[in-house]
Amino acid sequence: MKPRPPWLTQTLRVLALLALCTVALQLVFVARIALMNVVDPQSTTFQRSEAWRLLSEKGQVAWSQTWVDADRISPNLKRAVIASEDAGFSEHGGVDWDAIEKAWERNQRAEDRVEKLKQRQPARPGVAQRVPKVVGGSTISQQLAKNLFLSGERSVLRKAQELVLTLALEALLPKARLLEIYLNNVEWGEGLFGAQAAARHYFRVDASRLSVAQAARLAVMLPAPKRFEKNPASPYVLGRSATIAARMGDVELP
Repeated sequence: MKPRPPWLTQTLRVLALLALCTVALQLVFVARIALMNVVDPQSTTFQRSEAWRLLSEKGQVAWSQTWVDADRISPNLKRAVIASEDAGFSEHGGVDWDAIEKAWERNQRAEDRVEKLKQRQPARPGVAQRVPKVVGGSTISQQLAKNLFLSGERSVLRKAQELVLTLALEALLPKARLLEIYLNNVEWGEGLFGAQAAARHYFRVDASRLSVAQAARLAVMLPAPKRFEKNPASPYVLGRSATIAARMGDVELP
């Protein structure tokens, strides 16, 4: 048998090492997720990156977050967030493929509109060009996977890792626990994380006492909390929250 060239042997060793490291990393993730059945996560990757950003840009970290158990979070907020962010949360297995397909189609239409506008109105020096608004189709489980473990970069490998983590979260944690962790760690403003901190900041009440209208307003803020916190009672927020409030009665909690 003809011996392998040295370069091929070295390449195979590197690939085997990369595969081993990948498997080991996934096992670490699985162990951390399994531990979340009994241990509340103290921080997320997204929160740590935000803390570093605030420290770098402002020289200090203004932070507000208080963990509260699921029974101390108003059912109104749980229903509002599901109605706004992921209507199929209780049924799907972590990924809503229909929502992803619809989001892709909407993004394609947005890109087409921007391209047609550019053709009618050529770019002028010093004037910023319009960019299409990107619409996501991520479920609550996917958002949680990304916030807990991943960076904010956009790449095929990061998206693949997000899907793996999402399936692991769904397999190892009950839906009610996933929602509890999500609501305690999601961003509601700059340096403002979790349902309790948001309820106290915007309405001066505990998370357990949020009304239907208040919960709906908080849910509307989730896609862009840093933008909406500047005017949390804007006409858009109030109008959209009325729509969310009307849908909340159809939401079944896990």
